[in-house]
Amino acid sequence: MRILYLEAYFGGSHRAFAEGLQRHSRHRIELVTLPDRFWKWRMRGAALYMAPRIPPLERFDLILATNLLSMADLRALLAPARLPTVVYFHENQLTYPVATGDLRDVHFGFTDITTALAADEIWFNSASHRDAFMAALPAFVQQMPDARPAWVTAAIAGKASVLYPGCDFPPPPSSEETSPADQSRPPLIIWNHRWEFDKNPEAFFESLYALAAMGRRFEVALLGECFQDQPKCFLAARKRLGARIVHFGFAPSLDDYHRWLQRGHVVVSTALQENFGLAVVEAIHCGCLPLLPHRLSYPEIIPDRFHDLCLYADQGDLTAKLVHFLDHRDSFAAEKRALQEAMAQYAWAVRVVEFDDRLEAAAIAPARAAIEDIP
Repeated sequence: MRILYLEAYFGGSHRAFAEGLQRHSRHRIELVTLPDRFWKWRMRGAALYMAPRIPPLERFDLILATNLLSMADLRALLAPARLPTVVYFHENQLTYPVATGDLRDVHFGFTDITTALAADEIWFNSASHRDAFMAALPAFVQQMPDARPAWVTAAIAGKASVLYPGCDFPPPPSSEETSPADQSRPPLIIWNHRWEFDKNPEAFFESLYALAAMGRRFEVALLGECFQDQPKCFLAARKRLGARIVHFGFAPSLDDYHRWLQRGHVVVSTALQENFGLAVVEAIHCGCLPLLPHRLSYPEIIPDRFHDLCLYADQGDLTAKLVHFLDHRDSFAAEKRALQEAMAQYAWAVRVVEFDDRLEAAAIAPARAAIEDIP
């Protein structure tokens, strides 16, 4: 098939997903993108910019887009052209946490709602993401002072499903790359998330400060993207933890990033928001033991038998489990191997089969009911 893929925020996990699908798919996927900045303007204006610039639609069998583009606007601008459309939800603006001092702008939530209604199918990157979005919908609509469209929840539920993303994993390191000297170093703790408030780095550093106060030996690699000035908590940590921080900032290359993950002993998340967790899946597949909050998408991607080991309940539990991991660093070889094997199901080579089948089915499915047909 021929698929037109529209990505209004082509960077980070959005870019990795788009390029991974394009590279592995049996279908021909043509990307039309915008740079990963000004996300609010992208949600409101990307369709207006892209509509006159996309290739002739008769060349394609289906449009695939992510929800940082308003599908309702695009549909209106492309009328009377009618291709089947699928929207992939990496995140949503009904449940995304709001920074302290900010107010939620409901207009972006309504853009997600109209995008979902305008698409033939909507795919969420995890069941927890889909369930959170659907649970938030009724209360979100109830904020309207009158003329509330209560029907939208059922209409969206009827076209919503879950489709896990894929990952491109590095090959295992050679024996030459794993030197005996590495085993003599302190255990390496990995942080590989965006340096933003929704990843809750303050909680991560609080546990590291507790470890340092106990006199525990450890090193830290602070990876991940920072889109603005370095947050104060990272600068404070650099000062307080000193030589324990062996890497600070975005890795210069993907190979360097993977080497840090392969060196790591444990990967930690303290996220307030995580709809799938590509960074954690990558780190586990590279050999890191995960330590994650017992919420969000994490109980979904970590096999049940490892929940007690790898999922923590609160700040105190995070610190206690970190101590246990560091004090028994050589005791988890079997668990690491089993977790690595479990993450293999998210390799693009595996995931792309379902993606391709679902894309093909969406392209040939009859159009869903028009809005006027919904009671």
